[in-house]
Amino acid sequence: MLGDKNVMADIAVKDLQAAKDFYVGKLGLKLNKENEYEVLLNSGTTLVHVYKSEFAGTNKATTCTFISDNVEGDVDELKAMGIKFEHYELPGVTMMGDVHVMGDEKAAWFKDPDGNTLCVGSPNF
Repeated sequence: MLGDKNVMADIAVKDLQAAKDFYVGKLGLKLNKENEYEVLLNSGTTLVHVYKSEFAGTNKATTCTFISDNVEGDVDELKAMGIKFEHYELPGVTMMGDVHVMGDEKAAWFKDPDGNTLCVGSPNF
C-alpha cells in the first residue's frame, strides 16, 4: 500500500533558526517553505521536515542518512564547514579517518546543533 509513496525525513529541533542555519548554510539543503514552527527543505529529490519540538535531540539513533557516492569527499567538504564527526567502535568495522568502512559500505556520522545524529553514507548495503 505505501510502497509507491515518497518518504520524508522528520527532524525535531529546539532552535529553528540555528537548525535552518545548519541545514541550509552548512549542509547546503534548499529552502522550500517555512513558518515560525517548521522548515521544509529539499535534499536531492527528497524532503526534510525540520520542526520545533521539546523532544529534540533525544533520539540516540541515526535520524537520517544522506546517500553519497563519494563519502570521503563529502566528509572533507563538511569538515571544511566545521562539522565534527563521531567515531563508533562497531564489530567488523574499520576506520579510514572519519569514515567507518564495512566491506563495500562507508558511513560517517555527525550531529546537528540539537544533537540529532545524521549520516552521510554509501548506498552499498
